[in-house]
Amino acid sequence: MNLEEAKELMKGSLAQENLRKHCIAVSAIMRGIAKELGRDEEEFALAGMLHDIDFEQTKEAPEKHGILAAKTLEGKVNERILHAIMAHNFEYTGVRPETELDYALIVSDALSGLVVATALVMPDKKLASISRETLKRKFKQKDFARRCNREHILYCEKIGIPLERLFEIALDSMKEVAAELGL
Repeated sequence: MNLEEAKELMKGSLAQENLRKHCIAVSAIMRGIAKELGRDEEEFALAGMLHDIDFEQTKEAPEKHGILAAKTLEGKVNERILHAIMAHNFEYTGVRPETELDYALIVSDALSGLVVATALVMPDKKLASISRETLKRKFKQKDFARRCNREHILYCEKIGIPLERLFEIALDSMKEVAAELGL
């Protein structure tokens, strides 16, 4: 499966536009992280694009979120992507993150929400208005975007990317898809 096919599958699986945009944002950050680490950009981007394809089906059963997606994707993507998708919700699935891909997905999933929330409080509501320093300040404000798991964002250290560099990667990556995100 290539990234365009993954995007079509994701769009066909998710009715909510915000969830679709979230998957596009996570995919972009994943590509940026892969580039930074010298890993397979397509593989990382695929994991990001597909990680929440079962979200609407499993919202009442969080222990199934990621597991159902992996079953749907069997034979369409490699085992590393399937594991990352199951591990991104490890608190509920019990599938522990082990690889850079796993941790990158957890990081990107949480960080995308913080970046979007930051953009939405900017006067023009645009990603272009966010600096690394702004994002750093918002990260430290525990009452801002409370649902964005900062502990998960800090997993960037497990894959060797300092937090400030991660902010740069995420901002640059999401700016590349800003039009699709409406930001």
